[in-house]
Amino acid sequence: MDILLVHQFIKNALAEDIGDGDHTSLSTIPAGTQGKAKLIIKEEGILAGMELAVEIFKIVDADLNVTVLLQDGAKVNVGDIGLTVSGSTHSILVAERLVLNCMQRMSGIATKTNHIVSLLKDTKTKILDTRKTTPGLRYLEKWAVRIGGGVNHRIGLYDMILIKDNHVDYAGGISNAIHSTKKYLADHQKALQIEIEVRNLDELSQVLAIGGIDRIMLDNFNFEELKAAVALINGRFTTEASGGITEENVLAYAACSVDFISMGALTHSVKSLDISLKAY
Repeated sequence: MDILLVHQFIKNALAEDIGDGDHTSLSTIPAGTQGKAKLIIKEEGILAGMELAVEIFKIVDADLNVTVLLQDGAKVNVGDIGLTVSGSTHSILVAERLVLNCMQRMSGIATKTNHIVSLLKDTKTKILDTRKTTPGLRYLEKWAVRIGGGVNHRIGLYDMILIKDNHVDYAGGISNAIHSTKKYLADHQKALQIEIEVRNLDELSQVLAIGGIDRIMLDNFNFEELKAAVALINGRFTTEASGGITEENVLAYAACSVDFISMGALTHSVKSLDISLKAY
């Protein structure tokens, strides 16, 4: 966990929610009231966000007593209790929604990812996330992918070169894009991996003739084209399949022997896991 990034996220999220005060709690519950609450799992899945929840409670009120009963990555069932928290009822209620929003979202992503990973368990292919994340929540969403057993692709625009179709078209072709990239990295003394997206076998042949890259993304290839592409690459570069891949067809893509499959659906349209925080 990147503690500085996480703490900044929590503080921003709390400021957004609290404004000048939780007036409902302040008006209905006497100051100094103490209470307890438990995190109840209401749907089967993979738990994620527990470590984050502990930090949220800590930042809201360091005097809250949190007991973690289930760890991130645990397989959970309806009725399981993830944690208990006791202390100021005002503090518990301030933290409640942020804890639930984060854990529900992260657990949904971890559950989806884990399902895809289980489908691919007998293949060599690993599942990747993408940058199709919720603005401001990318770190948490990619964290959840890891908890679910997936692999993070690049975090942002800064930690890897990914030459996509628009870059190729704006650069004036594959050769220009690759050579310009290598010059840029040399001029700026940056050691970044280079991945290039290809749209067909002709573009793949151009990349193979030029070389100088680390990974090839085979975008929107059908199964026969994908098998042919993997055979042409023949282990010289890491391969990644992308585009139109779902849980219904992911195993067929993996059967084409690609190293990675990237799926935006892990983060951009996932269903949150049902979790609640209840007084007891």
